[in-house]
This record gives sequence, structure tokens and C-alpha cells, in this order.
Amino acid sequence: MHGIIFKQWWNSKWFEVHTKHYILEEEERIFKMKFYMLLIAFCVFTIPESASERCDDWGVDNMKLTQLYEGEAARISCPLFQDFLKHNYSTAHSAGLTLMWYRTGQGKDLEEPINIRLPDNRINKDKDTLWFRPALLNDTGNYTCMLRNTSFCSRVAFPLEVLRKDPGFCVSQAEKVEVIDFYLNHQEILTCPDTDGFFPSNVTPTVTWYMGCELVDGFVGRFPEGLKLIFTAVAERFKGNYTCIVTYEENGKLYNLTRTRSVKVFASPTRARPPSMTSPNNKTTYSFAPGEEMLLPCNVDFSFIKNSHTDIWWLVDGKNAENTDPKINVTASIVTSSVGDKTITKFLNIKSITPEDIKRNYTCIASNTLGTISRQALLKEKVGTPRYITELACGLGATVILVVCLIVVYHVYWLEMVLFYRAHFGTDETVGDGKEYDVYVSYARNAEEEEFVLVTLRGVLENEFGYKLCIFDRDSLPGGNTMEAVLDFIQRSRRMIVVLSPDYLTDKSISMLEFKLGMVCQNAACTSLIVVEYKPLQGTHTSISKLKETTPFVCWEGEVSRKSSSRFWKALRLALPLRSLTARSSWNESCSSQSDISLDQIQKKKRRLKGAPVTQSVKASARDKNTSTGSVKVKNGPKSTKACQCCVTYCDSENRLRSKCTVGAKPKWETHLCKPVTYGNKTCWVQNGAPQQAPAPPPVTAFTLQQYTDLSNNNSDFYIL
Repeated sequence: MHGIIFKQWWNSKWFEVHTKHYILEEEERIFKMKFYMLLIAFCVFTIPESASERCDDWGVDNMKLTQLYEGEAARISCPLFQDFLKHNYSTAHSAGLTLMWYRTGQGKDLEEPINIRLPDNRINKDKDTLWFRPALLNDTGNYTCMLRNTSFCSRVAFPLEVLRKDPGFCVSQAEKVEVIDFYLNHQEILTCPDTDGFFPSNVTPTVTWYMGCELVDGFVGRFPEGLKLIFTAVAERFKGNYTCIVTYEENGKLYNLTRTRSVKVFASPTRARPPSMTSPNNKTTYSFAPGEEMLLPCNVDFSFIKNSHTDIWWLVDGKNAENTDPKINVTASIVTSSVGDKTITKFLNIKSITPEDIKRNYTCIASNTLGTISRQALLKEKVGTPRYITELACGLGATVILVVCLIVVYHVYWLEMVLFYRAHFGTDETVGDGKEYDVYVSYARNAEEEEFVLVTLRGVLENEFGYKLCIFDRDSLPGGNTMEAVLDFIQRSRRMIVVLSPDYLTDKSISMLEFKLGMVCQNAACTSLIVVEYKPLQGTHTSISKLKETTPFVCWEGEVSRKSSSRFWKALRLALPLRSLTARSSWNESCSSQSDISLDQIQKKKRRLKGAPVTQSVKASARDKNTSTGSVKVKNGPKSTKACQCCVTYCDSENRLRSKCTVGAKPKWETHLCKPVTYGNKTCWVQNGAPQQAPAPPPVTAFTLQQYTDLSNNNSDFYIL
């Protein structure tokens, strides 16, 4: 029983195993059959085709960039028949080859065939040429032309760019312009390029020529003749961009063609020469000391020669310098003229040379198509400068610097230097000159100038510098003759300061009297004038202009000049008399009327006014005073001077002739303030310029207004109270 059951189980297992094995073998057989069928299909559909057709892809030729203008007729030709294949389109077409056009739009990757059967007939094909009538901006992209049959394929792509003209210009700045070379002073013809085939030969288009987008109309030396622009004699100013715009009609539509060429002017071939080397030469020797940097220039001029090479190189001991020694460095610079001539300089440089480097042979060679030239650079070792020459140069340089410094110091501090020299080495002018005052001050009688004189001028000159000033309104006694007193004060002063302002020159004023009397004393070499320009004058004054030639002028500059250390006071002190440094303690004396005018002089004036004769004692005292004054001698001081030799003649209140003159001196300068007039048998003196009438009785008032006329100064009148 058990045997039967085991046998049945064994038979069922064996059948199951063999059944699975059979199924696996069947599936493997089906898989192999499918694989072989796919392999056979691949061989059938791929291998025969690849074995039967060859395709040459030349890629994208960017050198064949074609630029067109928007809205104009244009054409592009397949480059296969120009550069890549030896036969033309007709031969290829006869051999059964077909030309096909494809386009890849700008910014796209998909290549699409060009539809030449559009209804508007804007793009069409004629043999190996693709026409656009007109071109549009979206035509920009890469164009591919493919020539193929069942067994052969050749293709090439090239870029096409459609441009839009710049606003206000006839062209676009992005256009790549063809360059044409013209020779100077030659007759040349510029043709409008790439216009053949656009219109029939029997059609005459309209052509307009522009230079730099300016119409060529009446240009000197250039004449347009249709598609040609004739240059009678090329000048350098003719270089530039020339544009021709061709207009023609086709199928009832007008089309334009814009073509631009750039004209460059070069030197005439008759001027072509072999290279000319200016350095090195036989007249120049380069000196270098060991350790210095050596720089040898090779300067060569090349005239313009079309398609000619211009080469320069250095040889060191017969070998090319750039390959001889790594420490040798060669650099070059090129300068090109407007007509194409070149000046090339090649430098041979060694940072630190040795004595062996100086002994080497350095030769420069230059060459062009017309010839070759070579020159050797002459070198020698530099001899050191002798020591004494260096010391001499240093000493000379130090001396020059010192002299320059002294000149600068003198120009800046010359006032201080002169004052210092006068103070320590000058001669005291006040000793033995018979003068009582250092300065007589004349000014206009107004509040501002009185404050300037009495406060500023007097305060600095008397209190700080020790000068003794005479101010008429302060130092004169009441009564007496004003003109006599003014003249007497001026004669007793070494200098007279004129405080010049517009009010000072007022006619018939006391300041005008002082000025005229001061001029009289200056002309008589008695008292020198100093002009202080307190305020600028309005207009031109002849007397002041002449005075500037001989009299020192010092300008008051307001608050800047108020300090006693300012340049104003230094310049004023330079013009004032020099006094000894030891005498300054006695300079600040009283300037009252009692101390400034002697009693003898007062008594003489009083007796003259009363009409009493001068007493014998007064005459004797005056004579003794004059004698003592004239005989003063000072040791190691200036010689005593004579009294001022000036004389003034005037009329008093009774029209009597009066004269103010230095006692015992012969006048050299005389001023007449009145003139003689005869009335019957009596001669009277009247004021100069007054009408001739009988003299009036003298007034009895205490003060009399006197009018005087100075004959020495153009009859100008002034009054004195």
C-alpha cells in the first residue's frame, strides 16, 4: 500500500519538475528568437544606409558673416561653391545634387527648412542664391545650405545679421566696414560694391554718395559718377567712411541698397625706402658703470610699403638677444603716422651690467621688403668722477642755495634790515643841523584826520619812537601872522609829513598853504616832504603825480597799519631823520608853545604888530643867538648846515610889502604873494590877482582874513586867518 502511494507521489513530482524545465527552455528559445529578429532588423535598416551615404558637415563659418539693412533688398550665396567645393552649382546640379536651405532663428536651437513658396514671394531661391525682397529684422540667424543626393551630403552654416540704421544717420555703427587703401596724391576710383545682379543692366539706378553721412556735393577733388566716386588727387583729409545709397525699381516697387567703405590714405609708393636707423649710430657712445642699468635703444623709421614686413631684432655676439641670455630683456614701441609710416623703437635692457657685458658686441638689425640695415652700439665703461669735482660741486651748490636764501630773506625783510643798519651804523642827522623839530605834520582840518594825527600819528612817533613833532594847531601861539608862523615851523623841522586825502587839497585852506610852503622849502633843500596816503585821491592831480617821482609815499591801510610793528611804521621810520640811540631818552620833550617858540621871536612879532622899532637889546640877543647857532660844532657828527635859503614875499593887512627870509642868507627860492601897484605918485603893494583900486584903510579888528596868491604855482589863492 505504501509502495503504491510513494510511486504515485514520485511520478507527480517528476512530471512537475520536467514541466517547469520545459517552460523555461521554451521561454529562452522565444527570447533568443526575438533578439535575433531585432538584430536582423537593425542591420537591415541601419547598416546599408550608413554604408551607402557620406555627409561632410563644415559647421558654422563665422568669418562669412553677412550684414543687411532692414527694408532693403538683399541676397546671400551658399559658401560651398566658393571655398569648400571645387565645382560650381551647375556641375553639381548636373551630377544630381540638390541644394537645400535651412535656418536657425536667433536665440533658437531648432533648425527649420526655409519656405520659399510664400504667397508674398518675399524669400525665393535662384540657383545657389537666396533673395530677400526686402529683408526684415526677424530674418537674423544662422543659415545652412546643404548639397546632397542618396550617397553624398555636404553642408555649411553662416550667420546673417539684419541691421537697423541709427537715428539721424545713413548707416549703423554696428556695421563692419570694408577698408580701402588709397595712395597720397594719386588718382583713385571708389566703386559702390555688391550691386551687380540686383537690377538689369539696361536700368540706370539713382546713386547718392555720402562722406560720414554728409552728402558729397561740390567736394573739392571728389566727383561722383554713378556707381563710382572719382578722386582726382588723394589728400590726407579725404580719409573716412564713404556710403553709397542705390535706389532702383523692380516689379513696381522701389528698393534701396546701402554700401559703406572706409578709405585710408597712405604714403605714395614712390616714397618707399629701405629702413632708416637713427640709433644706434657711429656718433653716439653709451657709457655705463658696472652695476648700473643698461638701456640701449634701436630706433628705426619705416616708410609705408603695402604688404611689407617691418622687423627689428638685436644680436648679442652674433646671436639673437631674446634667446641668448635670460637677464636680457627686449621691449618694443611702435608709432604710426597718419599716412602709414612707422617709427619702431626696440630697447635692449640689462638690469645690472658687469664689465664683461660692456665688452660684448650689441648689433641692431632692421629689415623690410626693400632692404636691410644694421648698426653696432658703441659702449664704454664710465670713469668715476674725481673727488675734488664732487666737493667743488657741493660747495658751489651750497653757495648758490645760500645766495638764493639771502635774496629771499632780503626781499621779505629788507625794511627791517635797513632799519637795523641805520640804527647801529648810521649817522645821527639831528646833530648840528640847527633844527628844532623832527617832523612838521600837515593835514586836513576835519574830525577824522585830526584824530588820526593827534592820537595815532603823534602817539606812536612821539611816545614810542621818540620823535619831536610840530603840529600847528597845538604848538602855535594865538595871534600873529599865520603864514609867517607856518613857514617858520616848516623851516625849523627836518621833515614835513603831508597826510594826503581828498579834503587835504581843498582850495584856500590852511592845509593847501602848508603844502605850498612845504614845496617851497623842499625846492630850497631846507625841509624834505613825506607823503602819508591816508585816503586815496579821486581823479588825477598833476602836482601829486610829479611829487611821487622825488618824494617817499607811505600808504595807510587802516587797522592793518595801526600796530607799531606794521610795515607802515617801518616805512615811515625809514623816511624820517635818523637819531642816535643814546639820545632817545631826551626826545620825548614837551611840545607846548612855550617850549617850541623862543621869547625873542615872540617879542619881535609883537613889536612889528605895534609898529615899534626893535630895541637894541633885542637885536643884540638875536645877533648873539644867530652867532651861537651858526658856530655849533659837534665832534664825530655831521657838519653844521647853513640856514634854509628860501624867501617868501607877501602883503600884510595894510597892503604893505612884507618878506619872510632867513637872516643873513641869500635866497635861492623866492615866492611873491603880492605885487606893486602905482596910485599917483605913491607905490603900494597889493595882493597878486586883486583888482587895481585904491588901497582901503586897514581894519581895526583883532583878526584879519588875508588872501594870498602864490606866483610860483599858477596864481592859486589861499586865505589865512
